[in-house]
Amino acid sequence: MPKQKTHKGMKRRFKITASGKARHRSAFRGHLLSGKGAKRKRNLRNGGVAEGKDAKNIIEALRPSL
Repeated sequence: MPKQKTHKGMKRRFKITASGKARHRSAFRGHLLSGKGAKRKRNLRNGGVAEGKDAKNIIEALRPSL
């Protein structure tokens, strides 16, 4: 039976917290920042926590490396 591999793209984009939740970085922070307001950019600095089915899929894809 083959082993399950860690999804390397997800490994770079998500981090599992101590309580087992999947943290992620905010989208829309990569480029074209001059057209965005200061308040919007400030609020995008904070990451978020994945919820529901998405969180379950992320944790499952990262399972071997946990």
